[in-house]
Amino acid sequence: MSLRGRMRAWAELLRVSALFTVPGDALAGAAALGVRPNRSTALAAGASLCLYEAGMALNDWADREEDAIDRPHRPIPSGRISPPAALAAAGVLTAAGLALAARAGRPALAVGTALAATVWSYDLRLKHTAAGPAAMGAARALDVLLGATATVRGGERAAARARVPVHASSSPTPGAPAHTSSRTDGRAPIVGVGVGVGVGAGAGAGAVRAAGRWAGLRTALPSAALVGAHTVAVTTVSRREAQGGSTAAPLAALVATGVLGAAAGGASRGGVRDALRRATSAGPRTGSAPAGPQAGPALAGALALVYAGTAGRPLLHAALNPSPPLTQRAVGGGIRAMIPLQAALAARGGSAGVALGVMGLVPLARSFARKVSPT
Repeated sequence: MSLRGRMRAWAELLRVSALFTVPGDALAGAAALGVRPNRSTALAAGASLCLYEAGMALNDWADREEDAIDRPHRPIPSGRISPPAALAAAGVLTAAGLALAARAGRPALAVGTALAATVWSYDLRLKHTAAGPAAMGAARALDVLLGATATVRGGERAAARARVPVHASSSPTPGAPAHTSSRTDGRAPIVGVGVGVGVGAGAGAGAVRAAGRWAGLRTALPSAALVGAHTVAVTTVSRREAQGGSTAAPLAALVATGVLGAAAGGASRGGVRDALRRATSAGPRTGSAPAGPQAGPALAGALALVYAGTAGRPLLHAALNPSPPLTQRAVGGGIRAMIPLQAALAARGGSAGVALGVMGLVPLARSFARKVSPT
């Protein structure tokens, strides 16, 4: 096989056209905190890309016998890539993803490890069970939380490098404004967030940091849940993409798309997000200045409509005529719709620039999808 043929085979195995739907998870997680992405956010996005590709390679390795019947054109059943090579690629990519997550900090590594375990469990055990769609949705939700966790850690590091003196305080009442906390006992100040917990001036640095990270995860949960729910809907439709014949799955996914679009385009809320924004902002030297603010709701609504149209139109066609080609097209549309959904969530968090940047991936995804199918 020529070099070009081998490259195309690996591009098909790894679904490179679907890669453009991945970085927006980490960016949506960061936007949920109301802060700009930082170096740790980029590390989280890199980890997500590696783990996503690991899942693609492992998926085809696990399905090689089934694909020999239903999809003989795929790289493994067609003989263009050997099963051991695909399995080795999955292992190497998983290790690379975890290494990048580790660079973003221990909390990010913990979330990344849970994500990797979910990916491998789905491909090897859960895919063909009733828990399959939920497992895939959990993986995407963890992807968003990975971005949020890494971003909080990146903000802590930036504030510590800036050595910003901040007095410790606490927020005794849930929902009350949170304040930054600092420890200056001869060591570099460590900035965290006290949200609904008793983190006072005498609290240890570990407790202060833990409070900030928990607040980051909690604040990103709604965005993670929306991305996860969309993934569940698309995965449920994909289970019939080779055979077709299901009207219920695309119809249910169509209804879910409308609900999720309305939720993603809803007005953003402050509270914990604003507290995190203040806590992780240490001036121009930290790179974590507040994200641009009030353009979000209108842009989020517009992007939510784009999301609903991208996913909804092919789902409607598949519901009216559940043939394999239309079902596969609905799955592809659902995968591509992930980008405007992530952009809407970023805009909802007040990060209009990040939202527009994520939308810039749409033409790239379309261009690559013409050459390599995302499914």
